[in-house]
Amino acid sequence: HVQLVESGGGSVQAGGSLNLSCTVSGYENRRHMGWFRQVPGKGREGVAAASIGGATDYADSVKGRFTISLDNAKNTLYLQMNSLKPEDTAMYYCAAAYNGKGSRLADGAYEYWGQGTQVTVS
Repeated sequence: HVQLVESGGGSVQAGGSLNLSCTVSGYENRRHMGWFRQVPGKGREGVAAASIGGATDYADSVKGRFTISLDNAKNTLYLQMNSLKPEDTAMYYCAAAYNGKGSRLADGAYEYWGQGTQVTVS
């Protein structure tokens, strides 16, 4: 049974920073992990992804501002978010992929999801 638990969300002013964390427990043979975000009425948007081998992907909207990192020893995924903008406001979800099929920024590539953590930028 795989569980993902996010933390680190909150409210910040524009230009501020937040660091999200996601701890994974359960089956460990993951291919990659990712961060997604969703606002009411819209689908989930891939924000950043990291493969177990170290490759990373970012949405164009966050390149240069967000950094994803994966600590395999701690089974923890991080998302350092700097220079936050109001349009970054969303529920952020952590996800884990075991089959490794499809784009790392596509939500269909992931089998397991966390419960989400809210990020609000004003």
